[in-house]
Amino acid sequence: MFPLLSRSRKQPAKPPAPETRTLEVAGRLMPLTIRQHERATRITLRIEPGGRSLKMTIPRGLAAREVNAFLDRHQGWLLTKLAKFAADGGLRSGSEILLRGVRHRIEHTGTLRGLTEAITIEGMPVLRVSGLPEHAGRRIATFLKKEARADLEKLVAVHAKSIRATVTSIAMKDTRSRWGSCSSQGNLSFSWRIVMAPPLVIDYLAAHEVAHLKEMNHGPRFWALCRKLCPDMDEAKAWLKRHGSQLHAIDFD
Repeated sequence: MFPLLSRSRKQPAKPPAPETRTLEVAGRLMPLTIRQHERATRITLRIEPGGRSLKMTIPRGLAAREVNAFLDRHQGWLLTKLAKFAADGGLRSGSEILLRGVRHRIEHTGTLRGLTEAITIEGMPVLRVSGLPEHAGRRIATFLKKEARADLEKLVAVHAKSIRATVTSIAMKDTRSRWGSCSSQGNLSFSWRIVMAPPLVIDYLAAHEVAHLKEMNHGPRFWALCRKLCPDMDEAKAWLKRHGSQLHAIDFD
C-alpha cells in the first residue's frame, strides 16, 4: 500500500498594498489612497471625513488607465463636493463658526490675555478670542472642548438616570471615524466638535451612547431605547449626515 500524498491547498494571493498618490482638484492637492479588492465589481470613490483626503476602491487587477480615466471623469463631482469644505479652517477674524448650531462671528480682541467667550453684540452672536491671531485656532478649540463637556455631562446624567445606568467616566476626544463610543465598563467618549451642532444633535449623541450602556449593539432594542431617550433621533441623524463632515473639516491647529 502506498502512502497517501496530501495535497497542499494553494493560498489565495494577498491583494497588492494600497497605492497612495496626490490628486489635484482645481488647484487643491488631495491625498488619494487606491485599494484593490477582490470582490469589488466597480470603482468607488469616497471623500474621507473632513474633506482632507480621498479613498478609492477598485476591482483587483484593474488597469491604471481605467483608474485615471475614472478620476478625470469625476473631477467635476469632486469639485462640487469639496467646495463645501473650507481649505483654511475659516478661523480668521470676521469669519464665522458654529456654536450649538448658531453662527458666531469670530472677533479677535487684540489683547494677549483674556477668556474666549461667546457673547451677543447688537443682537449678533460673537465669539471673542484673545491672544495672537496665529493662536486663535487652539484657543477656540479649548473653548469648544469646555463647552462640549459641560453640555454632554449634563445630558448624559439626565439620560443615564432615566434608564438607571451607571456612567464610569466621560472623555472628550477629536475622533474622525465616529462621534462617540461606549465601553462595557461604562466609559463614554465624545467628539467635542459635536458642540458646533444644534442642541438636538448634541442630545441625540448623548442619548445614543447612554443607550449603549444597556444595549452594546445596534439592534432593534437599542434603536427603540435610543428613540425613547431622544424622540428627535431621526432629525438629528439626518443633520449629522448632511453637515457632520463640515465640522470635521475645520482645522484648529
